[in-house]
Amino acid sequence: MKKTGYWWLMCLALLGVSFSSLAYENKDSKSCDEAYPRYVFSWPLSDECNDKPRGGTSKGVETIPDPEPHSGWAELLKPGLTAFEKDRLAILAMAGPYRVDFDFLETVGFSEDYKRDRPYHSWGTEYVYVVEDKPEFISLQHLMVMYFKQEDGSISEPMVMKHWRQDWTYEDDELLVYDYDNQWKKKKVSNEDRKGRWSQAVFQVDDSPRYESIGRWYHNGSFSAWRGDRTTRPLPRREYSVRDDYDVLIGYNRHTINRFGWVHEQENWKKALNADGSSKEYLAKEEGMGRYRRIIETDFTPGDEYMKVAGPFWSDVRKAWNKVFDAHDTLKLHKSKDKQPLFMPLFGYAQEVMDKGNYDSKEGLAFAEKTIRSYIDQ
Repeated sequence: MKKTGYWWLMCLALLGVSFSSLAYENKDSKSCDEAYPRYVFSWPLSDECNDKPRGGTSKGVETIPDPEPHSGWAELLKPGLTAFEKDRLAILAMAGPYRVDFDFLETVGFSEDYKRDRPYHSWGTEYVYVVEDKPEFISLQHLMVMYFKQEDGSISEPMVMKHWRQDWTYEDDELLVYDYDNQWKKKKVSNEDRKGRWSQAVFQVDDSPRYESIGRWYHNGSFSAWRGDRTTRPLPRREYSVRDDYDVLIGYNRHTINRFGWVHEQENWKKALNADGSSKEYLAKEEGMGRYRRIIETDFTPGDEYMKVAGPFWSDVRKAWNKVFDAHDTLKLHKSKDKQPLFMPLFGYAQEVMDKGNYDSKEGLAFAEKTIRSYIDQ
């Protein structure tokens, strides 16, 4: 895959600039209701255009939904499966090609001077790869592969960008949970609390931790669903570049597998903290929805190439992080170093690997270990 100017677009995107292709076009000449459909919970209490969603501004290429139930769903419906086997199949069913729609909406305000934030909507296309599959551990890497409509009507070269990762562990005895101020702590899980349950650890684009929780899968003929225990999380990228009035998200996550893909639901409370991490106040409650709809006829081969060439480097990045996790009961990270967030040197190295077309694991692992160590706040 040739190097393009989109690499810098990726960096800008991860710094909070819009990168997802938005389903809405610029229709400012029309009225609010004509240009932007109201959300169900939109609180239509004024005539202001406050329901216009914020999000990406690029126009993506149309996608085609897969009309047939996907193979992962068919596997889940086979008779004679144990609960453990169904759990594994549900996790593996999240792999594959998707159009993903992200929607977030504040539904309740708590502070005295609360003013509801605008809804958020964006969508993109991504492939979820299985990067590790062991009997009691599964790792899924999300990779965005996006095509944009340009002003002249032509279609852009694909933008390939490593996205988030989710690791699933059966009967996990220890979680790495977010505290505050870019700090994570290890938390033991009792035998009773982990019995028959799976933890989900979510990692950011640079493979640094984000949050981890444990929960139980439930299965029936219509869907399979996992709901994690309550988690505390840092601000998401869609928020931290535009919001400074709260410090953590506290909430629940549910993953629901169905015949046409899966859905990631979030129930979040936005909480402000004092400087010492003590509670200050809750600002608002937010509902979030990520809809992963299986699609056909979108070319994900650039993503396959990226995983083949740069994937071994990211495998070494994960190894470097695992060494860090093993060595620290409490882990505090710098948000930036020399005005660069951690993803930038790592993404830059991955792009160099793509440009060369080959990878030296010894050099890559050494680079990853040195770079990650430099972002640890000792």
